[in-house]
Amino acid sequence: MSLLDMVKEAGIIGAGGAGFPTHAKLASKAEYILLNGAECEPLLRVDQQLMAMFPDEIIKGFEAAGRQVSAKKAIIGVKGKHKEVITILEDRIKALKLEEYVEVGVLPDIYPAGDEQVLVYELTGRVVPEAGIPIQVGCVVVNSETALNIYYASMGKAVTEKYVTIAGDVPNRMTVKVPVGTPIMDVLKLSGIENFDDYAVIDGGPMMGPVMTEIGGYITKKNKGFVILKKTHPLIRRKSASKEQAKRINRASCEQCRMCTDMCPRYLLGHATQPHKMMRSLMYAANSNAPNDLEAQKVGQLCCQCNLCELFACPIGLYPKFANNFFREKLAEQGLRYKPNKEVFEARNAREHRLVPSKRLIARIGLHDFDKPAPMTDTSITPETVHIATRQHVGAPAVPVVAVGEHVQAGQLIGKIPEESLGATIHASISGTVTECGNDYIAIRRD
Repeated sequence: MSLLDMVKEAGIIGAGGAGFPTHAKLASKAEYILLNGAECEPLLRVDQQLMAMFPDEIIKGFEAAGRQVSAKKAIIGVKGKHKEVITILEDRIKALKLEEYVEVGVLPDIYPAGDEQVLVYELTGRVVPEAGIPIQVGCVVVNSETALNIYYASMGKAVTEKYVTIAGDVPNRMTVKVPVGTPIMDVLKLSGIENFDDYAVIDGGPMMGPVMTEIGGYITKKNKGFVILKKTHPLIRRKSASKEQAKRINRASCEQCRMCTDMCPRYLLGHATQPHKMMRSLMYAANSNAPNDLEAQKVGQLCCQCNLCELFACPIGLYPKFANNFFREKLAEQGLRYKPNKEVFEARNAREHRLVPSKRLIARIGLHDFDKPAPMTDTSITPETVHIATRQHVGAPAVPVVAVGEHVQAGQLIGKIPEESLGATIHASISGTVTECGNDYIAIRRD
């Protein structure tokens, strides 16, 4: 069986949060394969620890993926501040006699170094076109945990577990491995908090992750971590603003200083995205006699959702990302898409002077006191029942291949990819009996 088939059968998706099926990505041919070990979201600690704990497995999985896409070079992107991790990786690359093919690329400690287009530029000097993907400039990007899963797939092991960080204003900060489908509340309680009435939970990193309106869900292959903060924390209040609040504040207060644009990572890569113009269009939208320039509004679709404009750049705390999304949704309803007017892009000259240091960002969003280690622990969670989502990836939901009452073993296929569709398989994360089987999830009760 080819590596591509092994990856497909194992149900591997982008473990960094995007959830794109890895087998589809590895079906391409590229000049470079890049490993995204930046983990630039504040407080999250999964990738940096996995690279230190499982360097051989990650390097081997990464190398295998590189050979699959016919890449001439494989570059592991790690922030320079992780000196110990870099030393470990470089030593193991030499020990595995892969130094002619695999190398470590040192990244600056900036946000968002983990944005795949920023990563491509930092490691290769190439700029991904507007509305484009890395393969357009000869690059394929995989996450550290994804590379680890590729190695395990080559050994015949499916994805049934996920590493997540628990961080924030909590007694116990940690990174832990849990079965896919574990109740999120079971994971959150490892933080040492039992009653969450006064707390809010961010699903993912504090910059891009949404505040969860319901914490009764289940772990998926995409989860990276949970940041727990008091509901009174300014970051929670900012991220919890309603659409109407954001629209009203934007229309009333924006002074068109264009800081949101000048600090935008995609704008600095030479793209046309300009959040301040979306703010302007939003103000015009309040006036029925104002011009409705659909072409100008299309650049809102170029937003990478990094949230730097809202949580760092805007000097008066407005919501430029909301303005981008407002027009993105409006144009999507009309079936209108942005089309680049050129193919080759160059980073703007000012870019090197506008990079945002991670420490400064962490202080700005009020997380300095919580920027502490979240060490990997051996703490085990053995949920009585797991709920494995059929849609935890980009593409069509998995089609169940089991029925209620059927006994399954951990690692057994329980959902397949629909015919002629983009998707990913799902597998039982525990051994037990199927108690529910529907379009949304498959529930398994432990033996």
